[in-house]
Amino acid sequence: MRFIFLTGGFIGFVLAAVAGLGAGREAGLVLRDAAVGCLVGALLFRWFWSVVVKAMVETIERRRREAHAAVEPAPTPATVAPAATVRSR
Repeated sequence: MRFIFLTGGFIGFVLAAVAGLGAGREAGLVLRDAAVGCLVGALLFRWFWSVVVKAMVETIERRRREAHAAVEPAPTPATVAPAATVRSR
């Protein structure tokens, strides 16, 4: 989790700094905007990582349930309720 947070902060900082320098802004404003970009990027990556982890957990649980259902024996004809018979006239 820490790695994702730091990666998101670094990417946010770099994107905001490059955008500010490309726009020709002053260095003080670029650093301020990059600091805000760092925080926003870190929070966005943290949120995205939590979504990814939740999806992985759900997928693993679903696969375990499917594997468990595949191992259980299929119902035999003796255990299946007989179908209603229709008398013909």
